[in-house]
Amino acid sequence: MKCRVCDGEHLDEVLDLGYQPWCNNFLTKEQLNTEPKYPLRLMYCVDCHTSQLDYTVDKKIMFGDHTYLSGITKSLSEHFRQIAEDVDKRFGDAFKKKSVLDIGSNDGTQLKHYQHLGWEVLGVESSKTTAAIASSNGVPTLNRFFNLECIKDINRKFSVFNAAGVFFHLEELHSVTEAIKEGLEENGVFVVQFLYMKSIMENNAFDQIYHEHLLYYTLETIQKLLTRHGLEMFDAFLSTIHGGQMIGYVGHPGVREKSKRLEALETEESRSGCNAKDAYLEFAKRVEQIKHRDLEYLSRKRSEGKRIFGMGAPVKGNTLLNYFGVGPSTIECLLEKNELRRGLYSPGMHIPIHIEKEIEEWPDVFYVLAWNFKNEILKNHKDLIDKGVEFYFPIDPR
Repeated sequence: MKCRVCDGEHLDEVLDLGYQPWCNNFLTKEQLNTEPKYPLRLMYCVDCHTSQLDYTVDKKIMFGDHTYLSGITKSLSEHFRQIAEDVDKRFGDAFKKKSVLDIGSNDGTQLKHYQHLGWEVLGVESSKTTAAIASSNGVPTLNRFFNLECIKDINRKFSVFNAAGVFFHLEELHSVTEAIKEGLEENGVFVVQFLYMKSIMENNAFDQIYHEHLLYYTLETIQKLLTRHGLEMFDAFLSTIHGGQMIGYVGHPGVREKSKRLEALETEESRSGCNAKDAYLEFAKRVEQIKHRDLEYLSRKRSEGKRIFGMGAPVKGNTLLNYFGVGPSTIECLLEKNELRRGLYSPGMHIPIHIEKEIEEWPDVFYVLAWNFKNEILKNHKDLIDKGVEFYFPIDPR
């Protein structure tokens, strides 16, 4: 394969999570024996240091329709609100007419916050179900994949582009980046929110590696991509959302000065050595240790007669369960708030999904797969904790 960022041909495998299904593919009972599986391997580009998957599941399979809804979690919506308010406060006065296009806009949660601030909004969302939900909630949304052809069809420029958790999904990486360059006003801002590989390694959050996430950026590697397409990051900060997500502010070269906080992040990243291959190999060793630790824990709890439920059914949780080989004989069910997953089964391990508000008997242990919303989960379930229900977090961010 060629590197997705620099086209280099020297890529080394640094982590193998085995053959797994596409882990957002929740199943009906009739589909349990028909799901395909694909290799899930993390590769390291020796030339540009970008880590990435070597296998691409077709974008139409993964993103043509799915059940993920960004508005389900209050803390994520609050994060989106803060981003919109920050952009409006810092840059809003620079634009004659404030407009924002959200790439992979999902159910429109991010754009709702911009609407509240008086911005003209447009979502581009490939999933039919979620695009329809956004449109029905008053968020103008195009149901298509965003790329260079798409922005040429839209035929206008925007003050702000937003990509919240989608810029590392892109099968058409260079077409999308070129489209942002094409559609961004001269003094416009591209707000890119991406899982930060340095944080993934520090948190041992290997479950964030899955087929939808084709690339795993650091500041060094994403800026190599941006430079290739005539864009420039001028500011960034590390948010606590999702266990450590980088928020980058990007524009046309020379329009804005690089911030001191971006320079500080770059210095710390360089000091950490996270862009070296050895850092990935050490990460892989820790992942194997976590697997052995958690399998021993789950086995011990079951031998003690404890009932175990999964808290949440996120894609990353299914990656973890498939890599560990943990199914319904260990974890009875996965509890979800998302009604689109009612009555379905988790991909690969086929654990039944139940709606949390309908549960009448609680387990002894919650194995928390949605660990990135730890504070919200513990706050919402303080009564269960007081009754002695154990909440175990397989990944516990620093």
